[in-house]
Amino acid sequence: MGKCPFSSGRSSRRRRRPKSTEVSQPPTTPLIGAASSSSHPPPSTGNLICGGGGGMGSAGKGKKKPAGARLWMRFDTMGNSELVECDKSTIIKRASIPSRDLRILGPIFSHSSSIIAREKAMVVNLEFIKAIVTAEEVLIQDPLEQEVLQFVDQLRQQLPHKSVFKMKGAGKMDVNDSEMDVSPGGQWSPVPEAMDGLQCELPFEFQVLEIALEVVCSFLDKSVAELERDAYPLLDELARTVNTMNLEHVRSLKGNLTRLLARVQKVRDEIEHLLDDNEDMAHLYLTRKWIQNQQSEALLGAEVSNSISTILPHLTRLGSNRSASLVSSHNLDDNDVEDLEMLLEAYFVQLDGTRNKILSVREYIDDTEDFVNIQLDNRRNELIQLQLTLTGASFSISLETMIIGMISINIPCTLYAKQGIFGIFIGNLTAGCVLIFLLILGYARWKKLLGS
Repeated sequence: MGKCPFSSGRSSRRRRRPKSTEVSQPPTTPLIGAASSSSHPPPSTGNLICGGGGGMGSAGKGKKKPAGARLWMRFDTMGNSELVECDKSTIIKRASIPSRDLRILGPIFSHSSSIIAREKAMVVNLEFIKAIVTAEEVLIQDPLEQEVLQFVDQLRQQLPHKSVFKMKGAGKMDVNDSEMDVSPGGQWSPVPEAMDGLQCELPFEFQVLEIALEVVCSFLDKSVAELERDAYPLLDELARTVNTMNLEHVRSLKGNLTRLLARVQKVRDEIEHLLDDNEDMAHLYLTRKWIQNQQSEALLGAEVSNSISTILPHLTRLGSNRSASLVSSHNLDDNDVEDLEMLLEAYFVQLDGTRNKILSVREYIDDTEDFVNIQLDNRRNELIQLQLTLTGASFSISLETMIIGMISINIPCTLYAKQGIFGIFIGNLTAGCVLIFLLILGYARWKKLLGS
């Protein structure tokens, strides 16, 4: 059946009308997360849905969650935060990390602890904190979990205050940018006069690492405190009364202690591993590597004949977003890991103290178990002594019964004719059996088989 041209023309205009509305109105993506501070402009939609495609074709699919996407929270150096949904490929491209590092942040290694340094990022997996830290931002996986919310709150509280201090330090650096000098190795560093009066401030990645270690150590200390509060009353009750219920409670307590000790030991071993290797600690200085890369690009892009004054504006732009204390504290020395070493040593000592508390509880449990075993052994010895006593008494009574049974046989005997002989005979026989029983007890005491 054919159709008239007017009907086909109307249908074509109906199909083109939605396209014209899409072009006239820019595509919008639903806001998943907003910045924590209202003084900064809202983030772009490309940062909110990291797993979606770009262009007009993907604008209509902004509401659809990308395949394999997970919820992340992003914090920048100023403390601004936003919720993003990114898939694995987007995270890999954004942080420049291999795909195997994302497996470390997966549920398989939920209670493992590792701090891995990459070229442009640091992969942090400490207990429930799973984050990817760069020199400019930090991405936190599953930020809405109950345990992770404490870490998120600490970042919101501490990063803005530290960023304000950095902005003040950056203003000082803008004033003293003329006091920069070129080192023989071709790197820019402040002269000693410019370094006077500047306070040493940790770079952004170490601030995040410090907050993560603080939250994890506080969580472990709280868990140990709860364990101690529950352990000592249960152990004292078991020492007083040994029954099935108390033994079951102590068994559950010992299992919790073993798991908690393993978690503390993993974090402690990871920090100890970093402290033992200065090269691994040097790789964690992401801000220093970022500054070195920026300086190398500035030096390579400038002409050899240009003077130092032509290169200084580049360094001014670099220092506008970074604190002067960062440059002065690190001094762009790859072998200088003193700041990180002091940071890790502080939390290593704290974790070592937490571990000692757990070991003290375990020693108390072992002492209680030894005390209970001693009590059980004492009860067992008392039962053995009672059994030995009853065996001696049973032997004496059986001997008397045997003799009476032999005499009771109906055989001719002149003693039967005597009057009153039965009472005398039974009395003497009973006295002899009692004497035999006392001899058995005396022999057992002499051999120390019975208690005194």
